[in-house]
Amino acid sequence: MSDQEEVRGWRDDSHGQGGDVTPRYGEPGGTQFRITTALEFTEWKIDSSLGVVFGVVVRSMGMARGIAAGFKSLAGGEVKQYTRLVEDSRRHAIDRMIDNAKLAGADGIVAVRFDSSQVGQSLTEIVAYGAAVKLSDRT
Repeated sequence: MSDQEEVRGWRDDSHGQGGDVTPRYGEPGGTQFRITTALEFTEWKIDSSLGVVFGVVVRSMGMARGIAAGFKSLAGGEVKQYTRLVEDSRRHAIDRMIDNAKLAGADGIVAVRFDSSQVGQSLTEIVAYGAAVKLSDRT
C-alpha cells in the first residue's frame, strides 16, 4: 500500500480483507461535497469555473478471483466479483476527484462523468471527471 493510500485511509478490498476505514462520499460521516451530473446546481449559483478535475483508479481483480469470476461468466449471470470491483473503484475515483477539486479551492463539481477502459489484459481503469466550480447562494 502506498503512503498516499495510507493517509487517505484507503484499504484495497480486492482480496476480501481490509476495506475502507473512512466513509466515502454520500455515506454517513463521509464528505458532503456538492457534485452533480447536471451543468448547474438548482440551489447555488456558479460564480466561476476552476477547470476540469478528475480521479483515476487502476485496479486488478487478482489471479485467483479472476479465475473464479471467469468460471462464473461461463455459466452466465452477474459476476459479483467484478461488480464489487467496479462499484468500489468508482467510489474511489469519486473520492479522488473531490480531493482534487478541494485542492483547487472548489465548492462543487458539475457535469460529473465516468469513463472506463481496459489497460493490458487484467487491469481496469476508472476515471471520474467534471468541472470544479466556485458557488454562492441563489438570490
